[in-house]
Amino acid sequence: MYKKILVPLDGSGFAETALRHALSIAQCFGSEITMVRVVVSPFTLVSPDMVLAGSEQQMEALKEQADLYLKGRKGEVCQEGVKCRTMVLEGPVAQTIVDFAESEGVDLIVMSTHGRSGLDRWVFGSVAEKVLRAAPCPVFLIPAKK
Repeated sequence: MYKKILVPLDGSGFAETALRHALSIAQCFGSEITMVRVVVSPFTLVSPDMVLAGSEQQMEALKEQADLYLKGRKGEVCQEGVKCRTMVLEGPVAQTIVDFAESEGVDLIVMSTHGRSGLDRWVFGSVAEKVLRAAPCPVFLIPAKK
């Protein structure tokens, strides 16, 4: 039923709780897990059109950090006997996750919420909510526990 499972990770403990759930599902269905980390240029947070000297090198450094992080998680998943791959993507987080899921024919997205509320939610939005609304497949959301 769920042959391809997508797990977006951002390096937080909240996000990693989703990985445990995805691993259990993958073991039951013989699924492959794809873990992705979406890298966003810090300059796009200030101004989407801003281009600064050195920004390309900083993006490459962010991508390398993301890749190292994902490789660490991949080792943990592979030890459990689940086929796994990793991808570092770049772009607006929610839309990039949705686009990747669609292009890869993902059967299930497993991700956690961050539990933001109030001003934080208004400023940062909810990636999980945006993915839930636009995803081309079922989305299994794990609520954040503080």
